Amino acid sequence: MISAFLLSRRRLACIILLLGGNVLPDQAAAGKAVITMAGAAAVAPTPRPKPVAPQEPAAAPEPAAAGAAAMPEESADFPRFGDRKPHIWLSRRKPWHYAIHGTDISRHNNIIDWPAVARSRVSFVFIKATEGGDHLDPNFARNWREAKAAGIARGAYHFYYFCRSAKDQLRWFTRNVPRDKTALPPVLDIEWNHRSPTCRRRPPAAVVARNMRLFLNGVEKYYGQRPIIYTTVDFFYDNHLGRFKNYPFWLRSVAAHPDKRYNRQPWLFWQYTGTGHIPGIAGDADISVFSGDSRQWRDWLRHVR
Repeated sequence: MISAFLLSRRRLACIILLLGGNVLPDQAAAGKAVITMAGAAAVAPTPRPKPVAPQEPAAAPEPAAAGAAAMPEESADFPRFGDRKPHIWLSRRKPWHYAIHGTDISRHNNIIDWPAVARSRVSFVFIKATEGGDHLDPNFARNWREAKAAGIARGAYHFYYFCRSAKDQLRWFTRNVPRDKTALPPVLDIEWNHRSPTCRRRPPAAVVARNMRLFLNGVEKYYGQRPIIYTTVDFFYDNHLGRFKNYPFWLRSVAAHPDKRYNRQPWLFWQYTGTGHIPGIAGDADISVFSGDSRQWRDWLRHVR
């Protein structure tokens, strides 16, 4: 390595002399050469820097969820419930990224230990009150009273039955669910019920929309609160429910984030499982989240109650 270096220096000096220049010993010893041509000094050019490969621009952040102003951040303080059949969530927004969780119940959940439910940090519950035009959930009064005593925000829901008129169902719901200024807005649970032993009708979308509006308008007039629409993916698309733009939605989606399943339809609540575990409720439990953070939850409660 040393002899090759000296040889290269000598060759460089010879080339400079042949070109008519002068070699300055101190510069040559330092591995540099100054060539003087016609009385002018010129410094040998330095090597060009190696080109830097261009970098791809950073990916733009994913837009916030349709149901919230910004994506809630995951926190160890947020509730995270067990599940008998847990789903592997591939979306960036997972259920435990949301601060406010709740449930919905009916007689199928049997007798509920409401203080235990409250200790598990369930923030809200929607309680089944009525179905069709003549069915009252036998546990409604108890659940309505005890959920409030436990300090859980609660509202009532009606399960729509396609073999009774909307007017009959409106009269039945308002007859059995009391006006209560502390209650959450009423919910219309409307979905296809292929397991019903008495009614499996599927009216045309125009008929569905007309009956929904009759029921929703009547409920809002009676309770002074804009009702919430609960529905499923197939019913939403079969009946073009995106046209109900002035109503808050509670969307069921147990295999993907609702932004994906409902094409970014704005939502207020998201039911993400029907096989969850909540202390105080025996067996499988439905679990839902509110779309905003804790502050937005408190603001919403003040607005609707």
